[in-house]
Amino acid sequence: MELAIIGLGKMGMNMAKRLIAGGHRVVGFARTKSTVDAALQEGIDGAYSLEEAVGKLTSSPKIVWVMVPSGEITTQTIVDAAALLNKGDIIVDGGNSNYKDTIKHAGLLEGKGIDFVDCGTSGGIWGISEGYSMMIGGEVEITEKLRPIFETLAPGKEKGWGRVGPHGAGHYVKMVHNGIEYGMMQAFAEGFGILKNKKEFGLDLAQVSHIWQYGSVVRSWLLDLAANALDEDTELENIKPWVADSGEGRWTVFESIDLDVPAPVITLALQMRFASRDEENYPARMLSALRNQFGGHAMKKAE
Repeated sequence: MELAIIGLGKMGMNMAKRLIAGGHRVVGFARTKSTVDAALQEGIDGAYSLEEAVGKLTSSPKIVWVMVPSGEITTQTIVDAAALLNKGDIIVDGGNSNYKDTIKHAGLLEGKGIDFVDCGTSGGIWGISEGYSMMIGGEVEITEKLRPIFETLAPGKEKGWGRVGPHGAGHYVKMVHNGIEYGMMQAFAEGFGILKNKKEFGLDLAQVSHIWQYGSVVRSWLLDLAANALDEDTELENIKPWVADSGEGRWTVFESIDLDVPAPVITLALQMRFASRDEENYPARMLSALRNQFGGHAMKKAE
């Protein structure tokens, strides 16, 4: 099969390379010329505009896979791509769009007769070798049309991917997936933090991580990645304690509130990411000031 991938970030580029290795033809478009130039070196049929990318597709239906950041840029890319497509062509949103936006996109494309699939995609930089986990929302018939692509990208033909429901369901499941990921990552971070601070035992955290990789209840791919990081630098001295959030964790917490489903672990994990970015830490300053006011407790002065 052939398709155009719109957005050649790290994941988009790696997905394209995996598809090409699986026998598919991929046209790739990115906004920067240097990225398209690099794609050409990887065997991707590069395009320097969205119009050129769609125009290079020769089969029917034309398939456009969007891999750009969530928000307005995704909406605009879908609108622009739709203007270049015909009835029966297919747009796949493989990014991390908010599922509410995804439902709107599906409605917009339905009016134009263009088929749409939302594909929550997990795998990061390892997907090119390990395969991608894909959570798909949309019509069964359209999902089946795209089966050869999903089977190539997945860890196995019947592993790691599937249609989970109607339009929006794919991105919804991926959103909750990422919320769970927040909680798991926070638990590992806290656990290793406790181990590191037990100074009298002189624990080798890299060694501990490797012990846990076999037979342990907490063995997982995230633990494997923690082991990799600790092998490279046990003290993590070159990493600033600043953690971003890409949106899905927030949306998961919002959903838990809307649905009256308690999610304290995911919520606190998100809050800890906020805390990591607060260099001023005004709340902690206020706490110190209050202790001094009511009890005369000592305060550390800012340097």
